[in-house]
Amino acid sequence: MKYISTLVFYFCLISFSFAQQKKVLVILVDGIPYDVIKKVKTPNITKIAQKGALDKAYVGGEKGGKTESPTISAVGYNSMLTGTWANKHNVWGNGIEAPNYNYPTFFRVFREAKPNLKLGIFSTWLDNRTKLLGEGLVATNNLHIDYKFDGYEKDTVAFPHDKNALYIKNIDEHVTSMAVETIRENAPDISWVYLEYTDDMGHRFGDSPEFYQSVENMDRLVGKMYEAVQYREKNFKEDWLVIITTDHGRDAQTGKNHGGQSDRERETWIAINKKPKNTRFKNGLAIVDVFPSVCKFLNIGIPKSVKENLEGVSFF
Repeated sequence: MKYISTLVFYFCLISFSFAQQKKVLVILVDGIPYDVIKKVKTPNITKIAQKGALDKAYVGGEKGGKTESPTISAVGYNSMLTGTWANKHNVWGNGIEAPNYNYPTFFRVFREAKPNLKLGIFSTWLDNRTKLLGEGLVATNNLHIDYKFDGYEKDTVAFPHDKNALYIKNIDEHVTSMAVETIRENAPDISWVYLEYTDDMGHRFGDSPEFYQSVENMDRLVGKMYEAVQYREKNFKEDWLVIITTDHGRDAQTGKNHGGQSDRERETWIAINKKPKNTRFKNGLAIVDVFPSVCKFLNIGIPKSVKENLEGVSFF
C-alpha cells in the first residue's frame, strides 16, 4: 500500500511539472470598426484568428435601455475590464471622473484570487492604470501592477508632440517593444496592451488611406507581440490566450467621429487564438465578454458578488 501511495505521489508530481502554465495577453486597439478590420489587410490578426476565431461584436450596451453607454474610448476600456456597462462601472467619458470600483476589473479579481502571480500593463495613457485599474487605491484593495510601461503621452522629451501626431505612432512602437521584451523575459500572467494611433488617424482623416495604413501598422505591431507569445509557448511550456479587440467603431458618414449609438459606432470585433467552446462568439458577442472569458481560461473563480453583476458571458 505504501508502494502504491508513493507511485501516486510521483505521478502527480510529474503531471504537475508537465502542466502548461496559462497566460493571457489582451490587446486593445483604438477605434477600428468591424468593416475596416475585414477590409484592410491584417495578416497577423488573420493568422491568430485562423487558430481561433474573429467575429463582430458590439459596445455601447443595450441601445435605448438602461445599459446604453457612450461609444467613447475609456467607456469601452472599462466595459472590457469590468464586464459591465457604464450604468454600473460609472465611466461615461475619457475624463474618468468617478469610476465605481465596486465593480472590479479582472486584474483585481485575479490579484485577489492568486496574489503571487504577475500583472502587466503597456499603454499610452497613464489613466488606464491609475484611474481605470485604480492601482494603489484603497477602493481597489491597493491593487499592485508588477510590470507597467505607460504614461508616455506626458513625456514630451522622449516623444515631442508634433502637429501630425506621429508621436502617438512612436509611442505605440515603444509600448509594443516594452510588451515584447517583458513577455519574452518575464511573461506576466495577465498583460493588457493599449495602442492608440489608429484612433488618432481616424479622427484626423476618417475613412481614408491614412486610416487604413495605421490599421496595417497596428497589425504589424500585433505580429511582434504574437511572436513573443509563440516564443514563450515553444520554450517555457506555457499556454497563452491572445485576445485582440477594439473599444468602438466610427460614424458611417465620415469615419472621423464616434460616441453615439449608430450601428457602425457600436459594431466592433474580437479576435482570439483559441477556438471558442460555445455559441457565444456567433450570438451576441460583446466587449463585456472578455472579463468572464479571461477568468474561465485561467481557471479563476469569480466571486458570487461579482459574477451576479456581470453583463458578459464567457465564450469558453
